[in-house]
Amino acid sequence: MEAFDDENPFDTGVERTPSEDSMGVRVDISEPSSPPFPASKQLSPVQSTQTRPFPSPGSHKQPQANFKSDFCCTRDRVLHSGEEIEILITDAVKTSAGATSPYIAYVIQTGDAVAHHRYSEFESLRLNLVKLYPTIIIPPIPSKQTIGDYAVKQGKAKEDAAMISRRKRMLQTFLNRLARHPILSNEHVFHRFLDGEVSWTEVLNSPPISLLPKNILKAPSHDPTDQNASPAYNALPNPSAAHPLKKPEQRFMDSEAFTNKFASHLSGPMEKVTRRTVKRWSEYAQDNAELGAALNGFSLNESGPLSAAIEKTGQAVDATYISTTKLAQELEQNWAEPIHEYSQFSSIIKKLLAYRHQKHVQYEMTEETLAAKREQLEELEKSENEARRLEEALGRGTPRSMSTSPKLDNTGETGNEPENDQQAERSPSSSSYVPPHPGPNPARRKASVPGMGFINALSYTLHGMMDVDPETARRNNISKTRENISQLEDALHLSAQDLKYSSSTIQADLDRFQRQKVADVREMLISMAKSHHEWCKKNLEAWEDAKREIDKIPDHPNKLPASPSEDPAPSMGRRDSTATVNGR
Repeated sequence: MEAFDDENPFDTGVERTPSEDSMGVRVDISEPSSPPFPASKQLSPVQSTQTRPFPSPGSHKQPQANFKSDFCCTRDRVLHSGEEIEILITDAVKTSAGATSPYIAYVIQTGDAVAHHRYSEFESLRLNLVKLYPTIIIPPIPSKQTIGDYAVKQGKAKEDAAMISRRKRMLQTFLNRLARHPILSNEHVFHRFLDGEVSWTEVLNSPPISLLPKNILKAPSHDPTDQNASPAYNALPNPSAAHPLKKPEQRFMDSEAFTNKFASHLSGPMEKVTRRTVKRWSEYAQDNAELGAALNGFSLNESGPLSAAIEKTGQAVDATYISTTKLAQELEQNWAEPIHEYSQFSSIIKKLLAYRHQKHVQYEMTEETLAAKREQLEELEKSENEARRLEEALGRGTPRSMSTSPKLDNTGETGNEPENDQQAERSPSSSSYVPPHPGPNPARRKASVPGMGFINALSYTLHGMMDVDPETARRNNISKTRENISQLEDALHLSAQDLKYSSSTIQADLDRFQRQKVADVREMLISMAKSHHEWCKKNLEAWEDAKREIDKIPDHPNKLPASPSEDPAPSMGRRDSTATVNGR
């Protein structure tokens, strides 16, 4: 066990030193190092670890860690009043209000407020909380029914009493976990969910849920609904969760390995054996119920002490049936359901670490893209400088070529006069020369070859689209590259802020979760011990009463009395069942 604790990366008792490959130094690009933490989104540095029952009624009974003086609504005031407020699901009713077909609505009581919500609304609440708080561990809700359940129970699957009772307990645990969370308890969406006078459809179509972006990776980690977020977020890449990191952070690698090990323990043998154990206890209870009924019936055929002893034995078996049924129910509620919930928690933590991994990959990809753009700009500027030097060199050589005298013919006069006139006509525009277009529009000319008109028109259009001035194209490319670099620098700064915020917030919530897990597992073990102790105690009392009644049955009437001179030999083992048959 000590070795197991040493591998625990969530342990807060030992100060961890970041590895050399950690992003702790490289992320610090400029100040401020991270976005300001909203007051409602700050994790409390110290959490109470007082003993509390787990889960269901009486769960999470610990003092509120974050007292408030300003409240957004009545439900917020009730949750942060400093008193131990327990959110209860008091009933599950079948209704068709607001729907075309009937459904099961769960009655939620928070103080004096009563709200009705169906399972799908719990599901939408959790889904939107995950989007609003991508760096927080959002508690799970009970799993949906499988296809096998619908195949076996068909139309009655949604009305299964055992399933409804299990959902009531686990949904109540979900709500109480939200109410005890130092950040989620301040969310107004959660408060409106508990308010029975607010339509949940209206909540889903109003801020902040209506402001959620399609891709939370391209939104601020501290507030994905921020409408004043920098447009540089759009320049961030959208990496895959499977994309490898060049320089991963060791503490999160350890957290991921620990979570995988934790999940393999829970969702593997522990959860399977627990289900099998509960099933066998239930079958054993049913067998005792049948045996008790048979013994009680058998006692009616006998008389005297034997009848009373058989009846008392039947009552002891009935007591075993009752105590075993209670034991199976308590194991289901206080052991099997928490095991399943923590199996879901492990999957949630994996997704949380995957989000932080994508943010880290996003930072590295943006950094690589920025470095590539800077290299590209350097090459373009080098080409621009070389072109300017070449232009200057050509400019210095132009006067010598222009000063040469024209060639004379045999008569001492200049050559062809029309050519001189043409040169004179072109000379005014020689200083600002613009390359001519490839030629007149071939569509206006008669094609020399049949069927070539369209091809010539297409060629003309393509030549028109091509920039025939390489100097202008080069300068435009330099300008666009500089703009891209400026945008990528802003994006890299934002990515660095998000990465630091995600890392610190996720680590803080992992530490909080570890403290919660230790307290919950402790209560689970105590509950299991108490259940078995109570089962043994009740069975012992019932069977002791049966033994006293059995002792009243007289010895066998044909048994020979012991002689006074001989010490009676103590009875060893069972009486010979053939004594009556053989007449002894």
